[in-house]
Amino acid sequence: MIIGIDDTDSRSGMCTTYLCAVLVDELEQGGYGTLSIPRLVRLNPCIPFKTRGNGAVSFAIRIAAGREREVKELVKARVQELAELHDEETNPGVVFIDEAAVHAISKGVSGEEKGAMQKLKNFYESAVRDVLSIEAAYSLSSELNIDCFGLKNKRGLIGALAAASFLVVQQADPSRYDFTYELMVYREQERWGTPRVIDEASVWHADEATYPSTWDTVDWANKKLVLAPHSPCPVLFGIRGCRVDALYHAYKLIRAEPAEREMLFITNQGTDVHLIAGVQGRLQDYHSYVLDGSVDSMPRTIEGGHVVFALSLSDWASDRIECIAYEPTKGFRDHIRKLRKGDEVTVYGSFKRGTINLEKIAVRQLNVEVRKNPRCEHCGKRMESAGRGQGYRCKRCKTYRADKEVVIVARELEEGLYEVPPVARRHIAKPLIRMCMDGEIDHLHPSR
Repeated sequence: MIIGIDDTDSRSGMCTTYLCAVLVDELEQGGYGTLSIPRLVRLNPCIPFKTRGNGAVSFAIRIAAGREREVKELVKARVQELAELHDEETNPGVVFIDEAAVHAISKGVSGEEKGAMQKLKNFYESAVRDVLSIEAAYSLSSELNIDCFGLKNKRGLIGALAAASFLVVQQADPSRYDFTYELMVYREQERWGTPRVIDEASVWHADEATYPSTWDTVDWANKKLVLAPHSPCPVLFGIRGCRVDALYHAYKLIRAEPAEREMLFITNQGTDVHLIAGVQGRLQDYHSYVLDGSVDSMPRTIEGGHVVFALSLSDWASDRIECIAYEPTKGFRDHIRKLRKGDEVTVYGSFKRGTINLEKIAVRQLNVEVRKNPRCEHCGKRMESAGRGQGYRCKRCKTYRADKEVVIVARELEEGLYEVPPVARRHIAKPLIRMCMDGEIDHLHPSR
Protein backbone atom coordinates (compact mmCIF):
# COMPACT_ATOMS: atom_id res chain seq x y z
CA MET A 1 0.00 0.00 0.00
CA ILE A 2 1.11 3.56 -0.73
CA ILE A 3 -0.04 6.27 1.66
CA GLY A 4 0.01 10.00 0.90
CA ILE A 5 -0.58 12.78 3.45
CA ASP A 6 -0.76 16.57 3.21
CA ASP A 7 -1.90 19.79 4.89
CA THR A 8 -1.58 18.85 8.55
CA ASP A 9 0.56 21.84 9.61
CA SER A 10 0.02 25.56 10.09
CA ARG A 11 2.22 28.63 10.38
CA SER A 12 2.08 28.24 14.16
CA GLY A 13 3.02 24.58 14.48
CA MET A 14 3.29 20.95 13.37
CA CYS A 15 5.02 19.67 10.23
CA THR A 16 3.66 17.04 7.85
CA THR A 17 7.10 15.43 7.67
CA TYR A 18 7.05 14.99 11.47
CA LEU A 19 3.66 13.30 11.33
CA CYS A 20 5.07 11.03 8.62
CA ALA A 21 8.12 10.20 10.75
CA VAL A 22 5.88 9.34 13.73
CA LEU A 23 3.76 7.05 11.56
CA VAL A 24 6.72 5.33 9.89
CA ASP A 25 8.34 4.62 13.26
CA GLU A 26 5.07 3.42 14.81
CA LEU A 27 4.22 1.15 11.91
CA GLU A 28 7.70 -0.38 11.85
CA GLN A 29 7.90 -0.86 15.60
CA GLY A 30 4.39 -2.27 15.71
CA GLY A 31 5.23 -4.95 13.15
CA TYR A 32 2.59 -3.74 10.69
CA GLY A 33 4.86 -4.35 7.72
CA THR A 34 8.00 -3.35 5.83
CA LEU A 35 8.22 0.33 4.93
CA SER A 36 10.04 2.26 2.20
CA ILE A 37 12.06 5.42 2.60
CA PRO A 38 9.34 8.10 2.72
CA ARG A 39 9.05 10.77 0.04
CA LEU A 40 8.90 14.49 0.66
CA VAL A 41 7.28 16.18 -2.33
CA ARG A 42 7.38 19.94 -2.69
CA LEU A 43 4.35 21.18 -4.60
CA ASN A 44 3.79 24.41 -6.55
CA PRO A 45 5.70 27.04 -4.54
CA CYS A 46 3.41 29.84 -5.81
CA ILE A 47 0.14 28.52 -4.33
CA PRO A 48 -1.23 31.37 -2.20
CA PHE A 49 -2.79 29.19 0.51
CA LYS A 50 0.32 27.15 1.26
CA THR A 51 1.66 27.12 4.82
CA ARG A 52 5.47 27.17 4.64
CA GLY A 53 7.31 24.92 2.16
CA ASN A 54 4.16 23.44 0.58
CA GLY A 55 5.38 19.89 1.15
CA ALA A 56 3.40 16.64 1.08
CA VAL A 57 4.64 13.17 2.07
CA SER A 58 4.13 9.56 1.04
CA PHE A 59 5.51 6.15 1.89
CA ALA A 60 4.98 2.54 0.86
CA ILE A 61 4.26 -0.28 3.28
CA ARG A 62 4.12 -3.98 2.55
CA ILE A 63 1.44 -4.80 5.09
CA ALA A 64 1.45 -7.98 7.11
CA ALA A 65 -1.45 -10.28 6.21
CA GLY A 66 -4.83 -9.15 7.57
CA ARG A 67 -3.65 -5.81 8.98
CA GLU A 68 -4.63 -3.42 6.18
CA ARG A 69 -7.66 -2.05 8.05
CA GLU A 70 -5.54 -1.53 11.19
CA VAL A 71 -2.99 0.46 9.21
CA LYS A 72 -5.64 2.73 7.73
CA GLU A 73 -7.24 3.37 11.10
CA LEU A 74 -3.89 4.10 12.71
CA VAL A 75 -2.99 6.63 10.00
CA LYS A 76 -6.38 8.35 10.31
CA ALA A 77 -6.08 8.47 14.09
CA ARG A 78 -2.62 10.05 14.02
CA VAL A 79 -3.71 12.66 11.47
CA GLN A 80 -6.69 13.59 13.63
CA GLU A 81 -4.49 13.69 16.73
CA LEU A 82 -1.51 15.67 15.39
CA ALA A 83 -2.90 17.91 12.62
CA GLU A 84 -3.41 21.60 13.43
CA LEU A 85 -7.18 21.30 13.05
CA HIS A 86 -7.84 24.47 15.04
CA ASP A 87 -6.27 26.54 12.26
CA GLU A 88 -8.81 27.47 9.60
CA GLU A 89 -6.18 27.06 6.85
CA THR A 90 -5.33 23.45 7.83
CA ASN A 91 -7.37 20.94 5.83
CA PRO A 92 -5.77 17.47 6.01
CA GLY A 93 -6.01 14.87 3.29
CA VAL A 94 -4.89 11.22 3.15
CA VAL A 95 -4.95 8.74 0.26
CA PHE A 96 -4.46 4.97 0.37
CA ILE A 97 -3.49 3.10 -2.82
CA ASP A 98 -3.78 -0.57 -1.92
CA GLU A 99 -1.36 -3.21 -3.12
CA ALA A 100 -3.65 -4.55 -5.84
CA ALA A 101 -4.15 -1.06 -7.30
CA VAL A 102 -0.42 -0.28 -7.12
CA HIS A 103 0.38 -3.54 -8.89
CA ALA A 104 -2.21 -2.89 -11.60
CA ILE A 105 -0.99 0.66 -12.19
CA SER A 106 2.71 -0.22 -12.13
CA LYS A 107 2.83 -3.61 -13.82
CA GLY A 108 -0.23 -3.65 -16.05
CA VAL A 109 0.07 -4.26 -19.76
CA SER A 110 -3.29 -3.08 -21.08
CA GLY A 111 -3.70 0.39 -22.53
CA GLU A 112 -6.13 1.30 -19.75
CA GLU A 113 -3.60 0.40 -17.03
CA LYS A 114 -0.80 2.25 -18.80
CA GLY A 115 -3.18 5.19 -18.97
CA ALA A 116 -3.60 5.05 -15.18
CA MET A 117 0.14 5.46 -14.69
CA GLN A 118 0.15 8.41 -17.09
CA LYS A 119 -2.72 10.03 -15.22
CA LEU A 120 -0.86 9.76 -11.90
CA LYS A 121 2.24 11.22 -13.55
CA ASN A 122 0.23 14.10 -14.99
CA PHE A 123 -1.45 14.76 -11.64
CA TYR A 124 1.88 14.95 -9.79
CA GLU A 125 3.42 17.26 -12.39
CA SER A 126 0.34 19.48 -12.40
CA ALA A 127 0.46 19.73 -8.60
CA VAL A 128 4.05 20.96 -8.87
CA ARG A 129 3.57 23.37 -11.78
CA ASP A 130 -0.11 24.22 -11.98
CA VAL A 131 -3.14 25.00 -9.80
CA LEU A 132 -5.40 22.02 -9.11
CA SER A 133 -8.84 21.72 -7.55
CA ILE A 134 -10.05 19.30 -4.89
CA GLU A 135 -12.52 18.06 -7.48
CA ALA A 136 -9.64 16.95 -9.70
CA ALA A 137 -8.22 14.88 -6.83
CA TYR A 138 -11.61 13.35 -6.10
CA SER A 139 -12.18 12.53 -9.77
CA LEU A 140 -8.86 10.72 -10.27
CA SER A 141 -9.14 8.90 -6.94
CA SER A 142 -12.61 7.67 -7.86
CA GLU A 143 -11.49 6.61 -11.35
CA LEU A 144 -8.54 4.58 -10.00
CA ASN A 145 -10.36 3.24 -6.91
CA ILE A 146 -8.07 5.08 -4.50
CA ASP A 147 -9.37 5.32 -0.92
CA CYS A 148 -9.45 8.88 0.47
CA PHE A 149 -9.80 10.41 3.91
CA GLY A 150 -10.01 14.10 4.65
CA LEU A 151 -10.93 16.59 7.32
CA LYS A 152 -12.65 19.98 7.08
CA ASN A 153 -12.62 21.07 3.41
CA LYS A 154 -10.12 18.26 2.61
CA ARG A 155 -7.89 20.41 0.40
CA GLY A 156 -4.92 18.30 1.49
CA LEU A 157 -6.17 15.51 -0.77
CA ILE A 158 -4.50 17.32 -3.69
CA GLY A 159 -1.03 17.14 -2.15
CA ALA A 160 -1.61 13.69 -0.67
CA LEU A 161 -2.50 12.25 -4.08
CA ALA A 162 0.40 14.11 -5.72
CA ALA A 163 2.90 12.71 -3.21
CA ALA A 164 1.50 9.20 -3.60
CA SER A 165 1.59 9.58 -7.40
CA PHE A 166 5.25 10.63 -7.28
CA LEU A 167 6.09 7.46 -5.32
CA VAL A 168 4.11 5.18 -7.66
CA VAL A 169 5.83 6.63 -10.74
CA GLN A 170 9.27 6.61 -9.13
CA GLN A 171 8.96 2.98 -8.03
CA ALA A 172 7.93 1.97 -11.56
CA ASP A 173 10.67 4.03 -13.23
CA PRO A 174 13.40 5.25 -10.83
CA SER A 175 15.02 7.36 -13.57
CA ARG A 176 11.83 9.24 -14.39
CA TYR A 177 12.47 12.13 -12.01
CA ASP A 178 15.54 13.82 -10.62
CA PHE A 179 15.64 13.54 -6.83
CA THR A 180 17.74 14.41 -3.80
CA TYR A 181 17.68 13.56 -0.08
CA GLU A 182 16.91 15.38 3.13
CA LEU A 183 17.68 14.13 6.62
CA MET A 184 15.13 15.72 8.96
CA VAL A 185 15.87 15.94 12.67
CA TYR A 186 13.03 16.62 15.11
CA ARG A 187 12.85 18.27 18.52
CA GLU A 188 11.63 16.82 21.79
CA GLN A 189 8.01 17.90 22.23
CA GLU A 190 8.61 19.91 25.39
CA ARG A 191 10.96 22.16 23.38
CA TRP A 192 8.50 22.99 20.59
CA GLY A 193 8.04 26.72 20.29
CA THR A 194 11.22 27.59 22.19
CA PRO A 195 14.48 28.89 20.66
CA ARG A 196 16.48 26.12 19.00
CA VAL A 197 19.83 25.24 20.55
CA ILE A 198 22.32 24.54 17.76
CA ASP A 199 26.07 25.09 18.01
CA GLU A 200 26.81 27.32 15.02
CA ALA A 201 30.51 26.48 14.83
CA SER A 202 29.71 22.78 14.50
CA VAL A 203 27.33 23.50 11.61
CA TRP A 204 30.00 25.44 9.72
CA HIS A 205 32.40 22.56 10.36
CA ALA A 206 29.85 20.00 9.13
CA ASP A 207 29.28 22.03 5.99
CA GLU A 208 33.00 22.29 5.25
CA ALA A 209 33.35 18.54 5.72
CA THR A 210 30.50 17.54 3.40
CA TYR A 211 29.94 20.29 0.80
CA PRO A 212 29.12 19.94 -2.10
CA SER A 213 27.55 16.54 -1.35
CA THR A 214 25.38 18.54 1.05
CA TRP A 215 24.18 22.05 0.27
CA ASP A 216 22.08 24.89 1.67
CA THR A 217 23.18 24.07 5.20
CA VAL A 218 24.74 27.52 5.53
CA ASP A 219 24.92 30.71 3.49
CA TRP A 220 28.58 31.71 3.29
CA ALA A 221 28.02 35.08 1.64
CA ASN A 222 25.47 36.20 4.23
CA LYS A 223 27.08 34.37 7.18
CA LYS A 224 23.86 32.64 8.20
CA LEU A 225 22.72 29.12 9.05
CA VAL A 226 19.89 27.99 6.78
CA LEU A 227 19.38 24.38 7.88
CA ALA A 228 16.98 25.29 10.71
CA PRO A 229 13.48 26.79 10.31
CA HIS A 230 12.36 29.87 12.21
CA SER A 231 8.81 28.64 12.88
CA PRO A 232 7.63 26.93 16.11
CA CYS A 233 7.35 23.56 14.31
CA PRO A 234 8.85 20.23 15.48
CA VAL A 235 11.80 20.41 13.06
CA LEU A 236 15.19 21.00 14.67
CA PHE A 237 17.02 21.12 11.35
CA GLY A 238 17.23 19.46 7.95
CA ILE A 239 20.33 18.52 5.96
CA ARG A 240 19.94 18.36 2.17
CA GLY A 241 22.21 16.62 -0.27
CA CYS A 242 22.80 14.05 -2.97
CA ARG A 243 24.61 11.38 -0.91
CA VAL A 244 23.06 9.65 2.09
CA ASP A 245 26.43 8.96 3.73
CA ALA A 246 27.31 12.68 3.54
CA LEU A 247 24.03 13.63 5.22
CA TYR A 248 24.64 11.31 8.15
CA HIS A 249 28.28 12.40 8.40
CA ALA A 250 27.17 16.04 8.65
CA TYR A 251 24.56 15.07 11.26
CA LYS A 252 27.23 13.43 13.43
CA LEU A 253 29.33 16.60 13.34
CA ILE A 254 26.53 18.96 14.39
CA ARG A 255 26.15 19.63 18.11
CA ALA A 256 22.64 20.58 19.15
CA GLU A 257 19.88 20.00 21.69
CA PRO A 258 18.71 16.36 22.11
CA ALA A 259 16.62 15.09 19.19
CA GLU A 260 13.42 13.10 19.56
CA ARG A 261 13.90 11.29 16.23
CA GLU A 262 15.26 11.69 12.71
CA MET A 263 13.98 10.55 9.33
CA LEU A 264 15.58 10.32 5.88
CA PHE A 265 13.42 11.44 2.92
CA ILE A 266 13.79 11.05 -0.82
CA THR A 267 12.59 14.36 -2.26
CA ASN A 268 12.08 16.46 -5.35
CA GLN A 269 13.80 19.38 -3.62
CA GLY A 270 16.63 21.04 -5.50
CA THR A 271 15.44 19.84 -8.91
CA ASP A 272 13.70 22.83 -10.59
CA VAL A 273 10.81 20.53 -11.51
CA HIS A 274 8.39 23.44 -10.94
CA LEU A 275 9.71 25.45 -13.89
CA ILE A 276 7.83 25.54 -17.21
CA ALA A 277 10.01 26.08 -20.29
CA GLY A 278 9.05 26.71 -23.89
CA VAL A 279 5.67 28.26 -23.11
CA GLN A 280 3.99 29.71 -26.19
CA GLY A 281 0.78 31.14 -24.78
CA ARG A 282 -0.30 33.64 -22.17
CA LEU A 283 1.61 33.58 -18.88
CA GLN A 284 -0.53 32.66 -15.89
CA ASP A 285 -0.33 33.79 -12.29
CA TYR A 286 0.95 31.24 -9.75
CA HIS A 287 3.13 29.46 -12.33
CA SER A 288 6.92 29.40 -12.63
CA TYR A 289 8.64 29.87 -15.97
CA VAL A 290 11.91 29.87 -17.90
CA LEU A 291 11.73 32.82 -20.32
CA ASP A 292 14.14 34.20 -22.92
CA GLY A 293 14.25 37.91 -23.63
CA SER A 294 16.24 41.10 -23.75
CA VAL A 295 16.60 43.72 -21.04
CA ASP A 296 14.37 46.62 -22.00
CA SER A 297 15.15 49.12 -19.24
CA MET A 298 17.97 50.02 -16.93
CA PRO A 299 17.55 48.25 -13.55
CA ARG A 300 16.22 50.48 -10.81
CA THR A 301 16.10 50.09 -7.03
CA ILE A 302 12.67 50.70 -5.55
CA GLU A 303 11.38 51.17 -2.01
CA GLY A 304 12.36 48.24 0.19
CA GLY A 305 15.63 47.61 -1.64
CA HIS A 306 14.08 45.51 -4.42
CA VAL A 307 15.65 45.77 -7.90
CA VAL A 308 13.44 45.82 -11.00
CA PHE A 309 14.00 45.80 -14.76
CA ALA A 310 11.79 45.36 -17.81
CA LEU A 311 12.17 42.34 -20.09
CA SER A 312 11.04 42.10 -23.71
CA LEU A 313 10.14 38.49 -24.38
CA SER A 314 11.76 36.81 -27.36
CA ASP A 315 8.71 34.71 -28.26
CA TRP A 316 6.24 37.58 -28.20
CA ALA A 317 7.71 40.76 -29.63
CA SER A 318 4.93 42.95 -28.26
CA ASP A 319 5.09 41.56 -24.72
CA ARG A 320 7.05 43.26 -21.96
CA ILE A 321 7.12 42.14 -18.36
CA GLU A 322 8.93 43.26 -15.24
CA CYS A 323 11.44 41.11 -13.37
CA ILE A 324 12.20 41.71 -9.70
CA ALA A 325 14.97 40.63 -7.35
CA TYR A 326 13.52 41.13 -3.88
CA GLU A 327 15.58 42.47 -0.99
CA PRO A 328 15.97 39.01 0.67
CA THR A 329 18.00 37.88 -2.37
CA LYS A 330 20.80 40.10 -1.01
CA GLY A 331 23.93 39.98 -3.21
CA PHE A 332 22.02 38.56 -6.17
CA ARG A 333 20.64 42.08 -6.65
CA ASP A 334 24.15 43.34 -7.41
CA HIS A 335 24.26 41.15 -10.53
CA ILE A 336 20.85 42.48 -11.58
CA ARG A 337 21.96 46.09 -11.09
CA LYS A 338 24.81 45.51 -13.59
CA LEU A 339 22.42 44.63 -16.42
CA ARG A 340 21.81 47.19 -19.13
CA LYS A 341 19.36 47.62 -21.94
CA GLY A 342 20.01 45.21 -24.81
CA ASP A 343 21.46 42.37 -22.74
CA GLU A 344 20.10 38.98 -23.83
CA VAL A 345 19.01 36.95 -20.79
CA THR A 346 16.98 33.95 -19.64
CA VAL A 347 15.00 34.46 -16.45
CA TYR A 348 13.78 31.76 -14.07
CA GLY A 349 11.02 32.43 -11.54
CA SER A 350 7.38 32.65 -10.55
CA PHE A 351 4.92 34.89 -12.35
CA LYS A 352 2.28 37.07 -10.72
CA ARG A 353 0.52 40.19 -11.93
CA GLY A 354 2.88 40.81 -14.81
CA THR A 355 6.06 40.33 -12.79
CA ILE A 356 8.64 37.52 -12.57
CA ASN A 357 10.03 36.90 -9.08
CA LEU A 358 13.61 35.96 -9.99
CA GLU A 359 15.17 32.70 -8.77
CA LYS A 360 17.96 32.54 -11.37
CA ILE A 361 19.09 34.53 -14.37
CA ALA A 362 21.27 33.43 -17.29
CA VAL A 363 23.10 36.29 -18.98
CA ARG A 364 23.41 34.89 -22.49
CA GLN A 365 24.89 37.86 -24.35
CA LEU A 366 26.04 41.21 -23.00
CA ASN A 367 25.37 44.39 -24.90
CA VAL A 368 28.84 45.98 -25.12
CA GLU A 369 27.93 48.67 -27.63
CA VAL A 370 27.08 52.24 -26.63
CA ARG A 371 25.88 54.75 -29.21
CA LYS A 372 27.18 58.27 -28.53
CA ASN A 373 27.26 61.57 -30.33
CA PRO A 374 30.32 61.42 -32.61
CA ARG A 375 33.53 63.30 -31.84
CA CYS A 376 34.77 66.05 -34.09
CA GLU A 377 37.84 64.86 -35.96
CA HIS A 378 39.44 68.29 -35.54
CA CYS A 379 38.87 69.40 -31.96
CA GLY A 380 37.89 66.07 -30.40
CA LYS A 381 34.74 67.38 -28.71
CA ARG A 382 31.37 65.66 -28.93
CA MET A 383 29.16 67.01 -31.68
CA GLU A 384 25.65 68.24 -31.04
CA SER A 385 22.48 67.20 -32.79
CA ALA A 386 21.71 69.26 -35.85
CA GLY A 387 18.02 68.53 -35.44
CA ARG A 388 15.75 65.53 -35.67
CA GLY A 389 17.06 63.25 -38.43
CA GLN A 390 19.65 65.82 -39.53
CA GLY A 391 22.82 64.28 -38.11
CA TYR A 392 25.43 65.94 -35.87
CA ARG A 393 27.55 69.11 -36.16
CA CYS A 394 30.47 70.64 -34.33
CA LYS A 395 29.57 74.31 -33.83
CA ARG A 396 33.20 75.22 -33.44
CA CYS A 397 34.72 73.44 -36.46
CA LYS A 398 31.57 73.22 -38.63
CA THR A 399 32.23 69.50 -39.22
CA TYR A 400 29.34 67.10 -39.83
CA ARG A 401 28.56 63.42 -39.18
CA ALA A 402 25.35 61.66 -40.21
CA ASP A 403 25.24 58.95 -37.52
CA LYS A 404 26.10 58.33 -33.92
CA GLU A 405 29.38 56.70 -33.00
CA VAL A 406 29.39 53.10 -31.70
CA VAL A 407 31.71 52.68 -28.72
CA ILE A 408 32.68 49.30 -27.25
CA VAL A 409 32.55 49.42 -23.45
CA ALA A 410 33.84 47.07 -20.77
CA ARG A 411 31.19 45.40 -18.61
CA GLU A 412 31.51 44.51 -14.93
CA LEU A 413 29.10 41.60 -15.40
CA GLU A 414 30.14 38.26 -16.93
CA GLU A 415 27.96 36.05 -19.05
CA GLY A 416 26.62 32.91 -17.36
CA LEU A 417 24.00 31.65 -14.92
CA TYR A 418 23.46 33.34 -11.54
CA GLU A 419 21.28 32.27 -8.58
CA VAL A 420 19.77 33.72 -5.43
CA PRO A 421 21.64 32.78 -2.21
CA PRO A 422 20.57 29.93 0.09
CA VAL A 423 18.79 32.32 2.49
CA ALA A 424 16.35 33.18 -0.32
CA ARG A 425 16.22 29.88 -2.21
CA ARG A 426 13.00 27.92 -2.52
CA HIS A 427 13.11 24.27 -1.44
CA ILE A 428 12.35 23.07 -4.95
CA ALA A 429 14.85 25.32 -6.78
CA LYS A 430 17.99 23.65 -8.09
CA PRO A 431 21.24 25.01 -6.63
CA LEU A 432 23.88 25.77 -9.23
CA ILE A 433 26.35 23.58 -7.34
CA ARG A 434 24.25 20.59 -8.45
CA MET A 435 24.62 21.71 -12.07
CA CYS A 436 28.37 22.11 -11.55
CA MET A 437 28.59 18.56 -10.21
CA ASP A 438 26.52 17.21 -13.11
CA GLY A 439 28.40 19.19 -15.76
CA GLU A 440 25.08 20.45 -17.14
CA ILE A 441 26.10 23.89 -18.33
CA ASP A 442 29.15 26.14 -18.72
CA HIS A 443 29.70 29.56 -17.17
CA LEU A 444 28.00 28.95 -13.84
CA HIS A 445 28.30 31.47 -11.02
CA PRO A 446 27.14 29.66 -7.84
CA SER A 447 26.28 31.87 -4.89
CA ARG A 448 29.22 30.16 -3.20
